Amino acid sequence: MPQRQQDGAQPRRSGLFRRGTTGDAPSDAATTRRTRYIVDGRLATAPLNTSIAEALTYSVAAPGRIALCLFPTPTGADIDELAEAWDLHPVLVEDLQQAGQRPKLERYGDVLFLVVRSARYVDEVEEVDFSEFHILVRPNAVAVLCQDGRWIDGTDDSTLPNSDVDIEGKTLLDNESLLSLGPEAVVYRLLDAIVDGYTPVLRGLAIDKEQIERQVFSGDSAVTERIYRLSQEVIDLRHATSSLIDVLESLRKGFDRYGIPDALQTYLQDVADHLTVVDARVSELRDALSQILSVNATLVSQRQNEDMKKISGWAAILFAPTLIAAVYGMNFDTMPELHWAFGYPLAVGGMLAFAAVLYITFKLKKWM
Repeated sequence: MPQRQQDGAQPRRSGLFRRGTTGDAPSDAATTRRTRYIVDGRLATAPLNTSIAEALTYSVAAPGRIALCLFPTPTGADIDELAEAWDLHPVLVEDLQQAGQRPKLERYGDVLFLVVRSARYVDEVEEVDFSEFHILVRPNAVAVLCQDGRWIDGTDDSTLPNSDVDIEGKTLLDNESLLSLGPEAVVYRLLDAIVDGYTPVLRGLAIDKEQIERQVFSGDSAVTERIYRLSQEVIDLRHATSSLIDVLESLRKGFDRYGIPDALQTYLQDVADHLTVVDARVSELRDALSQILSVNATLVSQRQNEDMKKISGWAAILFAPTLIAAVYGMNFDTMPELHWAFGYPLAVGGMLAFAAVLYITFKLKKWM
């Protein structure tokens, strides 16, 4: 029985990044599997209703062949059939049945298992929508399971083309020289497309950050919640990119051990370089939002201080008339100027004078 080997694998965290979908594969739905053959780097048509076992048999029958099984919406029956045909480890089968995992890389005998996440930005709700993919690679065969029922660009199974002519570009099988290097080339092509998809997400997040900056300095009281929500999306994106960096690093460590061609090593290094740039931009965006939140808190505190100054100033202005009125309202018979004809106008004048002096003083100190 093949033993489980972890190449820089990340711990499982069920439910991470989920956007309103469950992590369980439907068991009673009809299969949507698409099977394609790659012969010497060129896409070839597989017979209708080809089983996974038949595709695997075809791929190992002659050199230069790759069987690709794409599962737009994998069902429980699909996973069971794949597990039987490929003789998958039970722990690996369990992982395939559970979505909501962080990007990771593990090896089970001659089967390489990757979890990766693509991202797209939904500007209407200012959210990053993630799609999870489980990729299995063995000599001469690749299986891709779209755990969220969507492709890298966010399209679902109904928009995924069926013809070989159209499916090349949609499934990234349009580079003959690259695909001729082996099944790992399909993996690197997918990783490249996923990393490239992070760029428009960052662009959308950056635009929202600029809008938030204008809101902060305009004194919009609703901006704080928007900052927190956008920060959460950036944190989720950071989890995806940082974990994917670990996956690529693990792939690089296996170059020599698994005899990866030099051309593929160069290609993966280019993908890793792009991902490093993306991860740096995500970190910068997260730091910027943290600074914006601090600036907003400072501005809110300043505005509250200004309000407190005004409240305190008016309280002091009203205190002097209230004190005089309280003294002369105590109903004592013997009090200074109690029966004097000018007592009332003097008291009122004193109230107004005290109030005016305090108002001018606070005005000069810019409290009012």
